[in-house]
Amino acid sequence: MSEVIGKVILVGNTEEVGQNGFTKRVIVVETAEQYPQKLAIDFVKDKTSLLDKFKVGDNVSVGINLRGSEYNGRYFVNLQGWKINSNDAETTATVKQSAKAPVDIDLLGRIDSADDMPF
Repeated sequence: MSEVIGKVILVGNTEEVGQNGFTKRVIVVETAEQYPQKLAIDFVKDKTSLLDKFKVGDNVSVGINLRGSEYNGRYFVNLQGWKINSNDAETTATVKQSAKAPVDIDLLGRIDSADDMPF
């Protein structure tokens, strides 16, 4: 299990593959590395609906599994997504806001915040 972190550059439509009702949906995430990579990640079956709330430009972290297969002597690798979370600045700001300085309440019920300390 691994994680891909980056910006959504494509959210595909749900496709039915084969005749057995197998569904898949692709999302492409561009990583923010020195040499950015555009990675296509497949979500299959009931996981396709996880992509409904994401759009191009969203910052995300995607939990993936590596899948490999062989067909006619050729080998293929694909990334299969199993979870996806938003990493947008709004979400990050909320987390940072809640992680602000601790607040203490003394025995008399007075609030003493670390931000109010004179030193």
